[in-house]
Amino acid sequence: FGDSLVCVDLKTGQRKWHFQIAHHPIWDYDLSSAPLLADITVNGKAIKAVALPTKEAFLYVFDRVTGQPVWPIEERPVPQSDVPGEKTSPTQPFPTRPPAYARQSIGIDDLIDFTPQLREQARQVVSRYRLGPMFLPGVVSKAEGPIAALTIGTTGGGTNWPGSSYDPETHIVYAQAANTGIAPIGLVEPPAGFSDIRYVAGTAGQPFVEREGPGFGSAADAPQRGRGGAPGAAPAPGPAAGGRGAAAAAPGAPGAPPAGGGGGFGLQVQGLPLLKPPYGVLNAINLDRGDLMWQVPHGDTPDVVRNHPLLKDLNIPKTGQQGSVGLFVTKTLVVLGDPSVTTTPEHPRGAMLRAYDKQTGAQVGAVWMPAPQSGSPMTYMANGKQYIIVSVSGGNYSGEYLAFSLPASESRPTTQGGQR
Repeated sequence: FGDSLVCVDLKTGQRKWHFQIAHHPIWDYDLSSAPLLADITVNGKAIKAVALPTKEAFLYVFDRVTGQPVWPIEERPVPQSDVPGEKTSPTQPFPTRPPAYARQSIGIDDLIDFTPQLREQARQVVSRYRLGPMFLPGVVSKAEGPIAALTIGTTGGGTNWPGSSYDPETHIVYAQAANTGIAPIGLVEPPAGFSDIRYVAGTAGQPFVEREGPGFGSAADAPQRGRGGAPGAAPAPGPAAGGRGAAAAAPGAPGAPPAGGGGGFGLQVQGLPLLKPPYGVLNAINLDRGDLMWQVPHGDTPDVVRNHPLLKDLNIPKTGQQGSVGLFVTKTLVVLGDPSVTTTPEHPRGAMLRAYDKQTGAQVGAVWMPAPQSGSPMTYMANGKQYIIVSVSGGNYSGEYLAFSLPASESRPTTQGGQR
């Protein structure tokens, strides 16, 4: 049942049906988003459905009573592992509808293309890695290459734990998605006595570091250890240091992290994201038709891009931001905050809480927040007035809740039901 959606009868505890989105799951495609219950109409037929947003950037849609896919899900051949002793599934499931709503693999056409020179440097960076389609297996890491298999979405791509929202009146799912979540997958032989597994995550030529899951050691009484396996172990390479399993590069060299951090983009070129924009998107997906209604970048262009000296003479459209944030839907709007902070001519350093027209994706308003959104926003009515509350935190800014409302002098008539 790994990486599976499971339906259980609440009265009996019996499993009614399940569906596995990744066979023999050697990637980080865990189902981190809550399924969405949706009563939809497809080709004139009413269906009690369940829609599952994923880090794959596929929205899986099933009849929640029978477990049958609303649209065909095809088993297609995928790349096979050449790691000694590893046997991967020959096929994986691919929904035919709705279409993918974020980047699912990395190819040359996905690399940064602000200038021909940056594209060429990006090609040099990825030449030491294995590229391929979705479900690309990891490789035994070699210093001369391939260092790792370059995957995307398997750690921080697509729709992650905050999940998505569903509008029961229009039958539309709104999903924010990260679009540059690079995850290099390299394997090395572990040190003697560490494990009886032949290969574990690691990078050739780098000190071995035990990989720990999110939140490990965060309890108040947890032993204080170096970031890794043994006390005092060298820090594991994080996103700003070339990504999980990536080899570090000298500052300023292709693939090196920028001074001061790069916003979690992973592998980089001259301090810029390895991949071209958009870095993060907001999507509207019609569940009656199984199509993508619209897609827009979400979030201001990161400071490392906006202020980069190599790009000073270029007019770069809004890129959106890498990261995962939750959202909510009202009668007319989709509301969500930025996943990272920026400093722009329009606002001081901080993040914006944005409202989009839910029919078109056009941004219709934004308010400043001192830190990025760190929990899904919500809206409520009190004494005839509508409020929005959202949690923010990040960096050296402690977590707190922010509440917003319109002053009485600026309030406009609401639609039926009280909410806009």
